[in-house]
Amino acid sequence: MVDPEQAVRAWEAEGVYRDLTVGDPPRRQRFFTVDRAAGRSQMLEPLVVIHGFPTSSFDFHLVIDELSRDRRVLLIDLLGYGFSDKPDLAYTIDVQADAVAAFVAELGVEELALLTHDLGDTVGGELLARQMEGRWPVRVSRRLVTNGSIYIDMARLSTGQELLLSLPDERLGPDAPINADGMTASLSATFSPEHAVDPGELTALWTLVARAEGHRNLPRLIRYIEERRRNERRFTGAIEGHPSPLSVVWGIDDPIAVSPMADELCRRRPDASLTRLEGVGHYPMIEAPVRFAAAVEPALG
Repeated sequence: MVDPEQAVRAWEAEGVYRDLTVGDPPRRQRFFTVDRAAGRSQMLEPLVVIHGFPTSSFDFHLVIDELSRDRRVLLIDLLGYGFSDKPDLAYTIDVQADAVAAFVAELGVEELALLTHDLGDTVGGELLARQMEGRWPVRVSRRLVTNGSIYIDMARLSTGQELLLSLPDERLGPDAPINADGMTASLSATFSPEHAVDPGELTALWTLVARAEGHRNLPRLIRYIEERRRNERRFTGAIEGHPSPLSVVWGIDDPIAVSPMADELCRRRPDASLTRLEGVGHYPMIEAPVRFAAAVEPALG
């Protein structure tokens, strides 16, 4: 069984805290970042990985060794997530895209591949839109999208998500009725019934959600869904239309970002490759890390 405290400590030891400027008006915030060097020779361009809601870059701790075998891998906990700052403010896609762009700029990376999941798909869409507008001065050479509600009208939001969206866009009080049991049950419900994820993994995910009382910000963090509804053509339009090669890897048992989304994306982008992961749900990098890494390698290699 995974020791959640040890796993979280090991992941924190993997990274570095950076002060990055985000938002309008601009403000400095502290972000947790990981810059993993290539395990062998750096044959490929750096890979930027953007995680989803409500978790963090820790989602990829089981696959980072494989992802970084022949390339540098860059990860960041978005604002309000994981080890990063969790201020009481409105969380927008612009702010999260600013964070990724500032991180990449600080490292001097000019060409990259992009791997995104869940909320990260939307943040990635904003970055791609900026790049096509000439506002993000990098070259995106290739990209991979995995389980995320890129077509929000097709999403089957969970009861917990609907409840959070029904609340005011405010930080919850100190007696917030969100706890480890409820959160781990909600996360587990997004997994395929064919996979029994180690309970220690789920506890580690909750630990990072709740760090610095971050669970009290969940009604604020989830507003990205409303923003996605308003601006879907910008975000998903960029995912569909960016000229770089596109690969899609999808856990087809996802109860929220259902598999027809992946089919629709490939219908609109016929040159995209699609790998369907049977018996895998919303978190393929946690539920089936070996199969996920094996699918990513040819897609981004």
